[in-house]
Amino acid sequence: MHHICKIIVRHIKNIIIDLGGVIINLAPELTTLEFDKLSEIPFQKAFNSPLKTQLFDRFEKGQMGEVDFFEKLKKELRFHGSYQDMLKAWNAMLLGVPDSRLDLLVQAKLNYRTFLLSNTNEAHVAAFENDLYHTNGVKHLSDYFEETYYSCRIGMIKPDREIFEFVLHRNKLKASETVFIDDSPQHVKGAGECSINAYLMQPNMDIEELLEQLRLL
Repeated sequence: MHHICKIIVRHIKNIIIDLGGVIINLAPELTTLEFDKLSEIPFQKAFNSPLKTQLFDRFEKGQMGEVDFFEKLKKELRFHGSYQDMLKAWNAMLLGVPDSRLDLLVQAKLNYRTFLLSNTNEAHVAAFENDLYHTNGVKHLSDYFEETYYSCRIGMIKPDREIFEFVLHRNKLKASETVFIDDSPQHVKGAGECSINAYLMQPNMDIEELLEQLRLL
């Protein structure tokens, strides 16, 4: 994990950016709150159990369909609500994207090869794309990047080494010329182990502030 102190950016040509908590504002506690209103088992207890690997990670790898995932989650949580109640709770954490952040992505794309790399699932993708269209007038988030990679569509998740190597190799990127930005320490560590210049977005920091500190703006 890198601390922002000694920064050398002359050689940086590529930026790989996380989605949730970096581009899209997140409030995971809202999802916990909504699930707990209608569940017998606390959501965090399930999320922090072996169920995460068995269920959540499979969903984010695209190895499980949305209906199957929510049916199994409903059973595990003893959730007393409808399918729509579950979907609402699941998506409650997604708070949207400020227009200024979209402007920043446009600016970054003019000067670097930019890529989106996100651990996400089809339910969240559908929800944030719908919100982007109705709130920001954006039809395709992919327009803001050279390539977008969602874990549920490529069958790999961060912090596994294979997902970072996949993005590097597929786009012929040199790790030494690439910056990776994420708000999860384990993901930053995973990218760093692939020799990528990896930086952690601290709580209450905006990506614009981090890019300025890295002298990439």
